[in-house]
Amino acid sequence: MPIPTEPIGSIPRTAETLEVLSAQSRDGRTADIDIAEVLDRAVRETIEALEAAGSPVVTDGEQSKPSFATYAVAGMKDLDPEGVVIPFADGHQRQLPVLTAGPFRYQQYAEPYLRTARLYANVPVKQAVIAPSALSLLYPSEGVEGYPREQFLDDLAAEAEIDIRRCLQAGAHSVQLDFTEGRLSLKLDPSGGVLRDFIALNNQVLDRFTEDERARIGVHTCPGGDPDSTHSLDIEYAGLLPEFFRLSAGAFYVQLASEPDQDRVLGLIAEHLRPGVRVFVGVIDPIDPRVETPDQVRDRVLRAARFVPVEQLGTCDDCGFSPFADDQSTSRETAFAKIRARVEGTAMAAQELGL
Repeated sequence: MPIPTEPIGSIPRTAETLEVLSAQSRDGRTADIDIAEVLDRAVRETIEALEAAGSPVVTDGEQSKPSFATYAVAGMKDLDPEGVVIPFADGHQRQLPVLTAGPFRYQQYAEPYLRTARLYANVPVKQAVIAPSALSLLYPSEGVEGYPREQFLDDLAAEAEIDIRRCLQAGAHSVQLDFTEGRLSLKLDPSGGVLRDFIALNNQVLDRFTEDERARIGVHTCPGGDPDSTHSLDIEYAGLLPEFFRLSAGAFYVQLASEPDQDRVLGLIAEHLRPGVRVFVGVIDPIDPRVETPDQVRDRVLRAARFVPVEQLGTCDDCGFSPFADDQSTSRETAFAKIRARVEGTAMAAQELGL
């Protein structure tokens, strides 16, 4: 496809997966169920559906992840569940755990998710990983006895590098860092200090890769998307995008479809986009229950092409459809219908642009 188009990551879990995960969290009664088999089947069905929708690049839909943010620390003993609270516009909250002892080590890397997906995929597979900046929020403000923050950040950077590198070595088409905390940081700290710290930490990791490797690494930003609500859509993109495009990545995935003033955002993108990198603009709003038409997607792509050189342009969904495993606000049928519209609408725009 002349204009590349990619999913962001998560797809609503299968009904079978939701049933198993619910039983596991409720009472642990899964002894009579082969959880690995259920999750494997969910990945296969998800990839088959993505390919049937025409997606030229697929993901595993994060069917096996408890959430996009916490897969790396799931099962870690040295965590207290009472960490940073993330409030959403509709009043619900998500809460991160907090570290109680060091040293910090990932409990799970993303590579096995990728390897499973590649067993079933007939097209390239991208892999989403959590940005180190998000996991930096696990360190408590009061510190950890015998484990200074500087050592934690060094350990975190090393683990994040391993996570990305293993995916590249395992044949990922691309590796996408989920950086939803970027926009949120401006709500927590309007001065931008936290955001600049996030950018510096992420670049500390990205700069460990070669230029060719960074060409296969992207970063995704959005205002969060969880049960049809967001945590930072009210924060101006103008505070984020200049810093966002300082990241040493080869691709940038930017939520756009749900923005009230898309021309303003596209102008900011055009102003700060570096030569030689690609920006994937969101043309699908996952938390809007209405399914976009291919014509609507085409028009959104053509609008973006007025601002962004077409050779640097791609399309994506604004964010994942179900970043947390328990989110059932969007059906799988709706998600795949939206993805089909993105693929078809992007192709229509490319044709109209003469590509």
